[in-house]
Amino acid sequence: MTKEMCKMSKQFGSSPLTDSLPDSYARFIRAVEVVTTDADPEVGPTPKQVIWTKNKSTLYRFVPNQKKNFRVPLLMVYALINKPYILDLTKGNSLIEYLTDQGFDVYLLEWGEPGLEDKDMQLDDYIMEYIPRAIRKVLRTSGAKECSLLGYCMGGTMSAIFAALHPDVPIKNLVFLTSPFDFENSGLYGSFVDERYFDIDKVVETLGLIPGDMIDFGNKMLKPITNFYGPYVSLVDRADNETFIESWKLMQKWVSDGVPFAGGAYKQWIRDFYQHNKLIKGTLKIRGTQVDLKQINASVLNLAADRDHIAQPHQVKALMDVISSEDKEYRALPTGHVSVVFGKKAVAITYPTIGDWLAERSS
Repeated sequence: MTKEMCKMSKQFGSSPLTDSLPDSYARFIRAVEVVTTDADPEVGPTPKQVIWTKNKSTLYRFVPNQKKNFRVPLLMVYALINKPYILDLTKGNSLIEYLTDQGFDVYLLEWGEPGLEDKDMQLDDYIMEYIPRAIRKVLRTSGAKECSLLGYCMGGTMSAIFAALHPDVPIKNLVFLTSPFDFENSGLYGSFVDERYFDIDKVVETLGLIPGDMIDFGNKMLKPITNFYGPYVSLVDRADNETFIESWKLMQKWVSDGVPFAGGAYKQWIRDFYQHNKLIKGTLKIRGTQVDLKQINASVLNLAADRDHIAQPHQVKALMDVISSEDKEYRALPTGHVSVVFGKKAVAITYPTIGDWLAERSS
């Protein structure tokens, strides 16, 4: 890491016209300390209780700082990759903290880390066994008769599939946060997994579990210079700003804290969604039942991020044309795929957008 940063300091160092050599050197030394000796930051500060577990998955209920102001509880459904503490990264920069402070009864379904014994798990299993049981636990624990779902990234895609397959389940509100639904024009992702060159059967047969590092590498290759070198260039440039350093450490901890992807589910995700685009076409089947997104009639808030290269705005917006909901709203926020939930714009724009929308529909 130190050698890499030394190279970058030569290529991207501050201009001698604006910075003195001692200042530049001091920043570089501090940056080296950050990546070599600084302790990892604490994450997930909002207190929570374990409500239910199944296999590696856990359903949490967050303990609010004040009494509940809203009748309808909120269940967050995270993606199968990375860890969900990006939704509760640090005090003052946590969507979960914000919503609990507003008086919402907030729950989170965390999928956990699959082991080799889980390599054959399908999306069908997560959608048909885990999500419905989590909803039942939320309703029973809260004493409510209906609930809201918030899905982030592919967690939203999975939540939409569940809602379409279970129109009888009392889901009052659906919030989708940078969740892709149309995979026809998926940018570089589509090129990476083009079935003419990417043998998904061989990949899953060989690996069983898809390593988190492999998923992270693919995400970073969408913008390789920005993603591989950009964070360290920024660190060297702003290493005299301790507030920036704390945010930097938090983000790098989360980015590098990936989890494996069960091979069976990964094969479905690549083949049925990216390669054949079955969801938006109405040809996707989950446990033999065709998924018809027209069956969704709950109130829907569908949020995209303008600078998102993982779930591009057109992939997110496509949902609006196929659902039956009368109360539906689409917004594209001025953020990226991750900065939609962490950072100044997330605090100023994303959190109140979600909170205000839910508040009007959760009494």
